[in-house]
Amino acid sequence: MRLMGIDYGTKRVGVALSDESGRMAFPHIVLDNDGKLLEQLEKIIKERAVGEIVIGHSLDRSGRPNAVHGEVEELIGDLTLRVGLPIHLEAEQYSTQEALRDQGRTAQTDASAAAIILNSFITKKK
Repeated sequence: MRLMGIDYGTKRVGVALSDESGRMAFPHIVLDNDGKLLEQLEKIIKERAVGEIVIGHSLDRSGRPNAVHGEVEELIGDLTLRVGLPIHLEAEQYSTQEALRDQGRTAQTDASAAAIILNSFITKKK
């Protein structure tokens, strides 16, 4: 089953997809966080036959929800209503920094962070 990973940001949202067996994640696309976001995510979910979604759990350094957490919860609610798929939270602390360290700043950095989040979920699931 294909999985989708999401690295949510207030300006950009990174999206990663797994292979069809759900064993490895790859950066897919970076979307603007605007009024078209839900529509674009839904389109990817349908076109790529996504079966589950993993969203980065936005916490501060002490493990408490940060300022973005409320927006992530809103996204979860909206996606649940639109696509009805299981949605999982996966710790995302430092995923963007890890992507920056691995590849430097590129147009795909946020998608790479989403792949890091998704691979973390896949590893734990094994």
